[in-house]
Amino acid sequence: MRSSFRSGGWLPVLFVLAWPFGTSARQAAPPGPAPASVPAPAGSAAAPYAPIPLASPDAAAVTTPSAPGAWGGERTGNEPTLSDRVVSYRIDAELDAARHAVRGTEQLQWRNRSDREVRSIYMHLYLNAFANQGSTFFTERDVLTAHGRSRGNASLKKGQWGWIDLDSVRQADTDLKWRFVHPDGGPATDHTVVRVDLAQPVPAGGTLTLDIAFLSQLPRVVERTGWFGDFNLVAQWFPKIGVLELPGERGATEVRWNCHEFHFNSEFYADFGLYDVRLTVPSDYTVGAVGQLQGAPQTADGKTTYHFVQGDVHDFAWVAARGYKTLDGTYEGPGSPKVAVRVIYPPEYAASASPVLKASIDALGYFSKTLGAYPYRTLTAVVPPYNAGEAGGMEYPTFFTAEGYRTVEPGTLTQYMLDFVTIHEFGHGYFYGILASNEFEEPMLDEGLNEYWDQRMLRDRGQLIDLATPWMKALGIVPQMTGFAMERITAGLHQPSDPIGENAWDRLSSSSYGTVYSRTATAMHDLEERLGRPVMEKAFREYYRRWRYRHPSVADLRAALIDVSGKPEIVNQVFDQVVYGTEWVDDAVTSIDTVRVEPLAGSFVRDGKRTEDDAPARDASVDRQLASWKKQHPDAKDGRGPFPWRSTVTVRRYGAAAPQTLRLNYADGSHEELAWNDHRRWARFVVTRPTRVVSAELDPGRAVYLDADKLNDSYAVKANGAASRRWTADAAALLQNLYSLLGTL
Repeated sequence: MRSSFRSGGWLPVLFVLAWPFGTSARQAAPPGPAPASVPAPAGSAAAPYAPIPLASPDAAAVTTPSAPGAWGGERTGNEPTLSDRVVSYRIDAELDAARHAVRGTEQLQWRNRSDREVRSIYMHLYLNAFANQGSTFFTERDVLTAHGRSRGNASLKKGQWGWIDLDSVRQADTDLKWRFVHPDGGPATDHTVVRVDLAQPVPAGGTLTLDIAFLSQLPRVVERTGWFGDFNLVAQWFPKIGVLELPGERGATEVRWNCHEFHFNSEFYADFGLYDVRLTVPSDYTVGAVGQLQGAPQTADGKTTYHFVQGDVHDFAWVAARGYKTLDGTYEGPGSPKVAVRVIYPPEYAASASPVLKASIDALGYFSKTLGAYPYRTLTAVVPPYNAGEAGGMEYPTFFTAEGYRTVEPGTLTQYMLDFVTIHEFGHGYFYGILASNEFEEPMLDEGLNEYWDQRMLRDRGQLIDLATPWMKALGIVPQMTGFAMERITAGLHQPSDPIGENAWDRLSSSSYGTVYSRTATAMHDLEERLGRPVMEKAFREYYRRWRYRHPSVADLRAALIDVSGKPEIVNQVFDQVVYGTEWVDDAVTSIDTVRVEPLAGSFVRDGKRTEDDAPARDASVDRQLASWKKQHPDAKDGRGPFPWRSTVTVRRYGAAAPQTLRLNYADGSHEELAWNDHRRWARFVVTRPTRVVSAELDPGRAVYLDADKLNDSYAVKANGAASRRWTADAAALLQNLYSLLGTL
């Protein structure tokens, strides 16, 4: 999702409606009691049943690497399926386009990977986040956006709320009871997690089959999902089982359910499996979805049914929109099947279709080359319509939403932003999709790492952010900025409130959550500079190879970086400071003092005899030598002479330690570089040379982007206003372009 709460009182849960389509009327979920212990068979000595706990509400970045056999062990590529499929969903759904509602039936099959029986399961009902202002989503939105800006600020009116209702949940011939639960201590009015008590326990290694009937009412687009006009982005729309984690997986020390509430900033986490989905929509609607279309769509009575199947993914989303157009292309690369690439777009954003298609195909090539071959046969990109921008910038396996612009001129900021968002949302197909990290608890593994790899691709393409306005271009002034420089500016590097390894919801503000994107990208940039680009890329390929289809943790990422680089001290320093901690870097050059090394006055022993040189005689001798030297060297540069110079450069460390390079620039135009790679809070560098130091600069190669204040990295004996004028011009250009861009939204 792109990095980008109105206060209000509680609204009662919307009243029950009976819909005139589907197979059954909507029913309120029965508030089932806690499951009673199933008595042991006669003559047995079974131990008392211990309920399986839920993951901690404050779970965040894991510090202990997962066990080698976690999630079934590394995938070799020789297995019958890409992933160890834990779950399968067979769904039949029909869209009521007038009501923006979907009635569906779902057969859920789930395998118990644990060594104990399971008597209750937990499921996500994500759409209930948009049911009323009492949900965890809206409650957190009011608090978090009061101390920072974020997307998802739409205000819903009557008829625009969204929800999901369970009509029935059956195990074999038994109707099951369920209750809403709050694993993270959210408000009682939040209904995004439900506990279902089973009629028959699922034994260790056994399989559960549930038949579910449900109604999903889409909200007017708030964030990630919903409708606007004849556009329907159907996401987070079906009952979805949580993840049963085993000891040794993502820091778990016991069997536990991982099924968090739908928080304002969080996204998703689920088991890999198979999705077999039939979608029925009005025949004049364009449809796109996760996975591959099976055969030709079937049309009858003004409705068309599409059949999509996709294995080895962990979610399913789709779009149905009237009047939309499509643009198709293909990608073929080593190790990948032939990939059918489609862009679905509204007529008003026709200019965006070709750029989105090109960026998608380019991203397929880049990510396949630098991480691993793209394994699926389809990729669908959706451009949302005008006034539904909050549906843009969202990712699902083989399916994502981009952004739309009425005009896209090559080389402009608009072109850069369109490419950036397209590549970013595609990249989630790797970090969220194939690696399937837990976006609830460790968002940096998806949003942050994806942002980093996105910027690497743009850097390798040579794309820069164009900050020039039309009148500036007319004057020949074209300031530009790299993507990583922009990440650094927005990373909140000075006194960060939360580690980037913190979970998605336990944060000071939405702005703090936003730094997960930019501060992770900045930290990985600096780690790359210290380890070297080839080593960093090799480490990420290894991380991908080890953990594809297996749900890695932050600790697993750190282990891969250490194993490949062989430099644990460098990797651990970055992780300890910014991933697990809130340290920041701020080094500065504070002073330069220079003196000529002249003959000294006083009493000295020379050739065994004590002599005394008085100051006046010394000064007279110095003056004579200076005058003689200047006469012999009339064109000599300032700072040269008959005597050497001793220059003292003082540097200070206001934050955490980072390896720095100090460049000393001399009056004769020469320079030298010294290393400052220790934990001293300040240091003095003293050099004696034929010429004096006129300026000094930390990080001349611009490798330390984590440094919170780059303006104090340099110091000059004589003031020079060129730098401040350049910064002012760039800042003004950036603001003008941002205002212009906002005016087009």
